[in-house]
Amino acid sequence: MCFCGREAVVRTSWTSANPGRRFLSCPQKGLFFYVKGSRCRFLGWIDPPMCARSMLIIPGLLRNINNANYQVARLKMCLFASWLLFVVVWVLFI
Repeated sequence: MCFCGREAVVRTSWTSANPGRRFLSCPQKGLFFYVKGSRCRFLGWIDPPMCARSMLIIPGLLRNINNANYQVARLKMCLFASWLLFVVVWVLFI
């Protein structure tokens, strides 16, 4: 239970200081889980602190995944545009 009486939820931190660590927090979302009308700032760590090496590796892996997802989306958009251009040219010249 958090300070406001709600049942705390498990979340995962993806900050560079605590990548991949799980913690308990208030279910109300907002700036540092602060919501107007609720001043609950409950925070309880579940996982032990990570070693320095993993704190260097995990954010880099997450950046690589995000970059790869961006590239895939960009390639899909280019493929769609090329097929659309092909269909337009096909219709105009037939």
